[in-house]
Amino acid sequence: MNYLITGGAGFIGSHLAEALLKHGAEVAVIDDLSTGSILNIDHLKPNRRFQYVLDTVMNRAVMSEMMDRADVIVHLAAAVGVRLIVESPVRTIETNIKGAELVLELASKKKKKVIIASTSEVYGKASKIPFCEDDDLVLGATNKGRWSYACSKMIDEFLALAYWKERQVPTVVARLFNTVGPRQTGRYGMVVPRFISQARKGEPITVYGDGTQRRCFTFVGDVVQALVALSEHPGAVGEVYNLGNTEEVTILELAQRAKGLTGSSSPIIFVPYDQAYAAGFEDMPRRVPSLDKIHRLIGYRPTLGLDGILKSVNEYFEQRERRIA
Repeated sequence: MNYLITGGAGFIGSHLAEALLKHGAEVAVIDDLSTGSILNIDHLKPNRRFQYVLDTVMNRAVMSEMMDRADVIVHLAAAVGVRLIVESPVRTIETNIKGAELVLELASKKKKKVIIASTSEVYGKASKIPFCEDDDLVLGATNKGRWSYACSKMIDEFLALAYWKERQVPTVVARLFNTVGPRQTGRYGMVVPRFISQARKGEPITVYGDGTQRRCFTFVGDVVQALVALSEHPGAVGEVYNLGNTEEVTILELAQRAKGLTGSSSPIIFVPYDQAYAAGFEDMPRRVPSLDKIHRLIGYRPTLGLDGILKSVNEYFEQRERRIA
């Protein structure tokens, strides 16, 4: 099986490429390194079944050629991270919508299977817990840039499902819930690597808001195994699946766990949302997935809990510091 991964030098993309190569697949990735890093895929370069191209998914000619050689396209290239979304809404909207549109258009010509990576953000302000795939999606006002990412990914989902219904392009939508693990950067606001890094450096651990917001974090290894299974299962086509973990934690407790794990003396401080992001920033109090649908299809269950996830991230920082030293 030949796979094309857009955003393949990113955090999730590089882990997916690694997993697919272990499965014996041929893997090609394309990434413009705007948020990814060549360091994430350096260790894969010696593999003869691995190919990488440094370019944007908007390069139609390059994408057409790479897609011709692929059986499955996993579309991960997107604007990511709350900080980037708030600071660059135009980039967020254009990257997400135009990128998915081109991928689906090109895939349509050869009826290639496409896995579209979406996000738990699409549930927005929904209050019914847990979130189910057929629940209503509730977003904030258009003058709140925070919701532009969710809206753009909703359009990606609508487009993917439309290509299946109207043009019989086999598409699958995976809504990812807070994927975490080694290689993730805190650069764009990702909370786990940010907390671990701050704790290790003895810097203040900055909790945005009051810390009572609750999240569920998913190990990247569980995510990539599920993406592989969804790409292989014919029953997944034309459907939307939550992909996450149901273990809830408050952001304040997460900061406390990061501090305890690293043995840090860092103080935990609270930063109002309007200072961390922008005036009028909105957040949701809870975000918990129902995993019933994906479990019925592929038997998915998370294998690693939050403590194990935090340990893996901390070990990654330790290894990186040793390399630098």
